[in-house]
Amino acid sequence: MSSAYARHLFRSCSASLSSRTLARPLTSNFSSRPASFNLRRGYSETKSTSQPAEEQKQDEPSEESVKESHPDTEKLKAKEAEVVDLTGRLRYLQADFLNLQRNAAREKEQTRDFAITRFASDLLETVDVLALALKSVPTSALSAETTSASAETGSGSSSPSSSSSNDTSPQKSAQAYLQELHTGVEMTQRQLLQTLFKYHVKPFDPTGDKFDPNRHEALYQAPIPGKEPGTVLDCQKPGYMIKDRVLRAAQVGVVQDTS
Repeated sequence: MSSAYARHLFRSCSASLSSRTLARPLTSNFSSRPASFNLRRGYSETKSTSQPAEEQKQDEPSEESVKESHPDTEKLKAKEAEVVDLTGRLRYLQADFLNLQRNAAREKEQTRDFAITRFASDLLETVDVLALALKSVPTSALSAETTSASAETGSGSSSPSSSSSNDTSPQKSAQAYLQELHTGVEMTQRQLLQTLFKYHVKPFDPTGDKFDPNRHEALYQAPIPGKEPGTVLDCQKPGYMIKDRVLRAAQVGVVQDTS
């Protein structure tokens, strides 16, 4: 009995021990699994929720960066406006400089062309004096001098003994001297006018033209039947032009309006 009882007790003890040892690892494993699962789940949830927040933070600019970029943008706009303003001013200055160059070249050309204006106007008085000297000798006197000179040469050839007894040079009459003087004055006037032509000084005679106060100086008016009033009747002194400017206005008489 004792041996059988001992065996039964040994079996019951070994069974209880095996049941306890089997029960403990199951409970511990089961209890540990939910904890690890919960930890893993919590980590994944925090990780998944934190990733979009970080992405949103990266996508959205921070307030400091916005504050820093805003002054830079304003400075850039101010610089662009300054560049546009300076470019416009530079273009205006360039245009003004080109206009200044053109005006300076035109003034230089006008100064060169009209530099002798005063000198030429003073010489015109001399031309007028020479013209009066030529007009003072009538054409009839010159023609009479020509005929008398031919008669003298004929008579001189008929009496060579008398001419040889006198001076070796033949004596000239007063009309011959007058003719030579007239020729000399005419040549002087022509040479003086040619010199003035070189500097673009030219005379003009407005007889028969319409009276122009910019080019003509009216000395008198006279009613002339059959002629249009306001036209130039007579030219006392011719006018002179230096290129396209009036150097001296022509002194004229104008037809008067009788109405």
